[in-house]
Amino acid sequence: MSGKRSIFEEVSDTEKQQAVQPGMIDRGRGGARGAIRVWLMILFALVVVMIAVGGLTRLTDSGLSITEWRPITGAIPPMSEADWQAEFDKYKQIDQWRIQNQWMELADFKSIYWWEWGHRQLGRVIGLVWAIGFFGFLVARKIPAGWTGRLIIPGALGGMQGAVGWWMVASGVTQGEGMTAVASYRLAIHLGLAFVILGYLAWYIFMLGREERDLMQARRAKEARLFSISTGLMHFAFLQILIGALVAGIDAGRSFTDWPLIGGQLLPPDATVLEPLWRNFFESPGLVQFIHRCVGYLLLIFAVIVWRRGQTSAHPQTRFAFNAAFAALSLQVVVGIVTVVYAAPWQIAIFHQFMAVIVWTLILRARFLSAYPIATSVRGV
Repeated sequence: MSGKRSIFEEVSDTEKQQAVQPGMIDRGRGGARGAIRVWLMILFALVVVMIAVGGLTRLTDSGLSITEWRPITGAIPPMSEADWQAEFDKYKQIDQWRIQNQWMELADFKSIYWWEWGHRQLGRVIGLVWAIGFFGFLVARKIPAGWTGRLIIPGALGGMQGAVGWWMVASGVTQGEGMTAVASYRLAIHLGLAFVILGYLAWYIFMLGREERDLMQARRAKEARLFSISTGLMHFAFLQILIGALVAGIDAGRSFTDWPLIGGQLLPPDATVLEPLWRNFFESPGLVQFIHRCVGYLLLIFAVIVWRRGQTSAHPQTRFAFNAAFAALSLQVVVGIVTVVYAAPWQIAIFHQFMAVIVWTLILRARFLSAYPIATSVRGV
């Protein structure tokens, strides 16, 4: 202990107290926010690639080439001609080969097999990246307070997605039932779950891009009405994504290639010929495409309303976020029309699907900034 000192004695420079440091409340529980954010961004990119590969797998009619679900041993592809022939023989037992692909030789089968194998392998890679990252941060005790449960969600949904993927494929691996493709509603659930996973990843990336104390302060300035209406837009866009998957599942985008009419009429011809009636909403190409078009028009109208509401925000970055979301959605409508007019060639169809990812992410970004606006000084406006 230092000796006694007069209250009038000056304090030397070496004995001056350290300045009070701001943000001490966050210190020790902030974790590796930046590193976790990068990890989640890698997962986000991988899921986007997964969606694109899944779309190409469907467009090449490759999804039923692997007729078994082997989560572990399936990671190893056929290693010999005998192995390839065994896989081909299994494929020959299902309806798709019997009705649609009897022309195939072993070389043709290999081309579709690799698409489906690559799709499943990418799913395994995503699961591995999530597991290594999550358990690595957990063991190192670098996960911020309150984030452990959040980071489990993408992994749990990813595991569920693998099971849903096989449930989807199993609907087309049939014998004597006349199925040459997977059930469209199962495809919609599979794609919808992929967008849910993307949504969680994007939201967490947005949150980890800012300090916890910044988010706490920003939450007090939440624009509740704007957040509510953007939430409605998010749900509306998600519905349209699901309907788009139904269109893709039965190749309804190639059924009628005129626009704005459909089959030369206001209403599609023979829209409800299937029995029972409910089947038409999933399996009638004309009706499913018509519903997709109509929901697209309604979504665009609602997006205009949301965009106008977004311009009333007091925060420039929030207004810009709503501008970006509306611009992307408007472009998506144009791409959708082009996709129909050109009978959905795979290049345009994949771009249409990729645009859905962009629209989805930008709507989430606008919604996030409604909940956590970024304050701008008067000088910065």
